Amino acid sequence: MVGKFKNNSRKDIARLGWTVLALAFTAAMIYNPRIVFEGSVTGLKTWWNIVFPSLLPFFIASELLMSFGVVHFMGVLLEPVMRPLFKVPGAGSFVVAVGFTSGYPIGAMLTARLRSDGLCTRVEAERLMSFTNNSSPLFMLVAVSVGMFNNPGLGVLIAGAHYMSNLTLGLILRFYAGGDPERLAEPPVSGRGVVRQAFRKMLKQQRQENRPVGKIMGDAVKNSVANLLNIGGFIILFAVIIKLMSTAGIIEAFARTLGLFLLPLGFAPDILPALGSGFFEMTIGSKLASEAAAPLMQQVVAVGMILAWSGLSVHAQVASMISETDIRMLPFVVSRVCHTCLAGLYTYLACTWAGTLEETAAPVMAVTRLLQDVSFTGFNFKVFLLFILLLATVIMAALILHTLRDVRVLIARIKL
Repeated sequence: MVGKFKNNSRKDIARLGWTVLALAFTAAMIYNPRIVFEGSVTGLKTWWNIVFPSLLPFFIASELLMSFGVVHFMGVLLEPVMRPLFKVPGAGSFVVAVGFTSGYPIGAMLTARLRSDGLCTRVEAERLMSFTNNSSPLFMLVAVSVGMFNNPGLGVLIAGAHYMSNLTLGLILRFYAGGDPERLAEPPVSGRGVVRQAFRKMLKQQRQENRPVGKIMGDAVKNSVANLLNIGGFIILFAVIIKLMSTAGIIEAFARTLGLFLLPLGFAPDILPALGSGFFEMTIGSKLASEAAAPLMQQVVAVGMILAWSGLSVHAQVASMISETDIRMLPFVVSRVCHTCLAGLYTYLACTWAGTLEETAAPVMAVTRLLQDVSFTGFNFKVFLLFILLLATVIMAALILHTLRDVRVLIARIKL
């Protein structure tokens, strides 16, 4: 009884705190309507010009693939790859594939879907969500490296460090909550006819799907647009909050606090406002980092850290995606801190290995041509081929592991 009373008291205090913050936010908006309008326009442009067109196709495609049972197919086929490496079910390979090729917060959305469908435990969902939320590759390769730095060569360094640090985090997270009490039935692991088994699992899921194809496609579009509207609301909200906090000097004070930890590491004072803004919203923080009066290596490292942290705006979007599940938010936040440190280290090592970063810069005319060709077929085709190659490699590794497991079982039986 006493514990329940204390728990209710903590919840009441938390709600009162959020109420005070909401009142303060409302008062600030009334006092600074022009700043609120400018922040809203900035957030709306970011969502409409970058987020909506880049994520909508992935959202629709992921909804369709899950409805058609592709997740169950990959779950059977890739179980021997995902389980030993990341200690997540084979179905998590679908989240990894989409999360690493699209952008925030689709990894959280798909993980919540897997959890709701009973395809993973809560601990497995927390592991999976924590290392499959990545920045969009097009955002890093084009918007950041070309649009912000006018230096296409930096895109590979930033993206490579971003993905490698997140994969490293995934390998580390396999040790998180090792004594998971929840257990789910594992798919068959026999290498003989494993592809046929995977197809049977997919067809079984399709038979259980009672909706006609037209309804499935309509629901996929409707759900995807609804999720993106939700994301757009968060982006606009945090754009307004950042504008208000910048005007009030709060971000500057927060940047000085960060300086207590980062200045001894050699960071220039001019890079701190970018990191302070990036703590709340990564796009604005990355833009400020590219414009800071600091050495280029520090600018790039700062952008790598900002993209890894992803900003409180993305954190709020992730919290919204998992709100109807029992997935906890704390492991995700802690993993973002670890990803920030790893990405900063990996980006620094990549920049050191690359040598003089200015040598990778392209002439202004070349940058202009690249920006005009952002959506050209050749670029997308190369990214598509790379994705297919990686997927084929993983599938071949899974088939080999299935076969080796069967050989070990056969040898054990012969010895008996």
